Amino acid sequence: MSKRVQPDSFLTLHYRIGLIDGGDVVNTFTDKPATLQLGNGEFAPTLEQALIGLEEGQQASMTLEPAAAFGERNPDLLQHVSLATLNGQSSADEDYAEGDLVEFNAPSGGRMAGRLKSFEKDSALFDFNHPLAGQTIVFEARIIGIL
Repeated sequence: MSKRVQPDSFLTLHYRIGLIDGGDVVNTFTDKPATLQLGNGEFAPTLEQALIGLEEGQQASMTLEPAAAFGERNPDLLQHVSLATLNGQSSADEDYAEGDLVEFNAPSGGRMAGRLKSFEKDSALFDFNHPLAGQTIVFEARIIGIL
């Protein structure tokens, strides 16, 4: 009987996350496979969920709508950050441009990243949504081994 992916499985797999128009975001099929432990936050929970029940050796491709992929875009995650805060987190020679991904210390103690959208008089506008939020993706996976 074939092993099936469980919520806590340790896997070796190839996977591809692509955009609906055909562009790849990540593709391990052209390189080394990934090895990961499900349930440890190494992989997006929605992608982990899509793997549950697949058999060892099975390859599957699925189209995931935004809610089943990286979520819908949340307008509340567009935030102004004061230039003082931005400069306080940066080295003196840091020079930011629109489109840059900048990491910040989160109030909870972790780190969070936002994409710089624009500069204003005393602040900068950042988008803290996941870069793939609001997009339909194609998720393809081939389960090589389940330990």
